[in-house]
Amino acid sequence: MRPGFDEAPVNPLPPVVWLILLPIVAMEVVLSAGSLGLAGGQAGIGWRAEALQRFALSPLMLDQMWQAGQVIPDYLMRFVAYAFVHGNLTHALFAAVFVLALGKFVGEVFPGWAVLVVFLGAVVAGGLAYSLVPGLRIALYGAYPGAYGLIGAFTFILWARLGAAHAHRGRAFSLIGFLLGIQLLFGALFGGAPDWIADLAGFGAGFLLSFLVAPGGPSHFLRVIRQR
Repeated sequence: MRPGFDEAPVNPLPPVVWLILLPIVAMEVVLSAGSLGLAGGQAGIGWRAEALQRFALSPLMLDQMWQAGQVIPDYLMRFVAYAFVHGNLTHALFAAVFVLALGKFVGEVFPGWAVLVVFLGAVVAGGLAYSLVPGLRIALYGAYPGAYGLIGAFTFILWARLGAAHAHRGRAFSLIGFLLGIQLLFGALFGGAPDWIADLAGFGAGFLLSFLVAPGGPSHFLRVIRQR
């Protein structure tokens, strides 16, 4: 038998990436089947609207909890749940591709729990940042803030490697600059909710959390601080 004959043709995904992807995929399969009339009959056509009503994050919810002086469990849950429901199949597909590609790369460097912390931390940070912008009324939904958190972790890895090679670390931020530039351009041309705010916050959270959860953890973060 030739060496390596029994090796898989592609590297398997880290289990944590499946843990993130499966709820996104499962939700979209059900909602798309309902929208196409393949499940649920007439009621299935309205499943997506019901899911958005139940899980999307209104930017008013944080203010309502603040004014009431109490935590409302349903509102609090939405700061995570909004990431697992999407506006349509294309929206979910692109989010899943981002999570798949970036999650695989980051998961090969970070431990599984760290990938999950980065993703969920970015989701929460994106929801908070979006909710803190005055005047917003459009609900936030979709996994993009979490995916941008993984881009933040990816950027951290590049940033650390460039630093180790004594190269210009600013090159690590070229991907996020390109993606946000494209997003702002499309927003200017076609309008829509300013969800880039949540995406940018997700990226920042992912990058900063990486100092704490990457291999080496807080000790690496302290070394960076001392070097500066």
